[in-house]
Amino acid sequence: MKKNMQILSVIVFVLFLFPVVIQFIPEGSTMSSAKIIKENAFIVYASNIMEEPKDKEEEVKPVDNATDPSKVLLYFTHSQEAYEPMTKAADGKVAVSHQTENVMKMGEKLKNQLIVHGVETDMLDVDNNKEMVKKNIPYWRAYKEIRPHVKQKISEKDYDLIIDVHRDSIGPEATTIVHEGERYAKVSFVVGTDHANYKLNMHKTMTLKKEMDKIIPGITKNLLPKGGQGVDGKYNQDLSPNIILIELGGIGNTEDELNRTVAIIAEAATAMLENEKTQQQSK
Repeated sequence: MKKNMQILSVIVFVLFLFPVVIQFIPEGSTMSSAKIIKENAFIVYASNIMEEPKDKEEEVKPVDNATDPSKVLLYFTHSQEAYEPMTKAADGKVAVSHQTENVMKMGEKLKNQLIVHGVETDMLDVDNNKEMVKKNIPYWRAYKEIRPHVKQKISEKDYDLIIDVHRDSIGPEATTIVHEGERYAKVSFVVGTDHANYKLNMHKTMTLKKEMDKIIPGITKNLLPKGGQGVDGKYNQDLSPNIILIELGGIGNTEDELNRTVAIIAEAATAMLENEKTQQQSK
C-alpha cells in the first residue's frame, strides 16, 4: 500500500511540473512549421482550392524562377457575368449578373495563381469595366467599348498571353467534370474567324487547350470558331495573335469548382509559355 502511494505521488508531481517544463522547450521547430504553413496557405494543392489571403495588405509574392518572366494580361469584356451559387451565397439572390460574384473575381484568383507560378500578370484597369457597367452597355456592344482600352494596354507592354475571361450561359450538367473525386468547371474557347490572322489566335488557343487536357482530361470543351452574320466575328482578337477568349464554367458552377479550374488554367498557361520560351531560345 505504501509503495502504491509513493508511485501515485510521483505521477502527481510529474503532472504538476509538465506545464512548467514545457514552457522552456525551444520553439524553433514549431515556429518553422507554422511559418511554412502560413507561406503556403494561399493554395491548397491537395484539392486545388484557393484561399484568399486573410491580410488584404499581404501581397502574393512571385516565384523567382526567371530573369525575364512571361507576361500575361487578363481582361473582361462582360465583367458582370456571374455564377448563381456564388450570388446566392453572397446575398441570398440567384443571379447571372452581379457586381462582385462574377468573372472579375475569378480573374483576380487567376492572376494570383499565375504570379505564384512566376508569371508577370496584369489586369485591365477595373475602373474601365465599372464605367462600362454605369453606361449600361449591352452585351453585343461591349467588345467595341472595351476595344480601345485593350489596344492601349497592349501597346504599353509586350504580352505573351492575353485572356478575355467570360462565363458560359449553360447549366452545370454541361459545364462540370469529375476527376478523381473532385469537381471542376469546364472551360470553352471561342475564336473569331472574321479577320486575316485568326489562325494564329486559334493556334494559341489550341495549345492552351491541349495543356489543360494533359492535366485533367476532358476539362475543356470543343473550340468554337465564330464568324459571319449574327456574331461579332473578331472578339478583338485581331488586336493580337496572343488574345484568347475563354468561358470559365457556366452559370451553375460553384466557387470551389471554379477555383480548381483556375488552378489548372494557371498551371497549363505557365507550361505553355515556358515551352514557347524554350522554342524561341533554341532558334
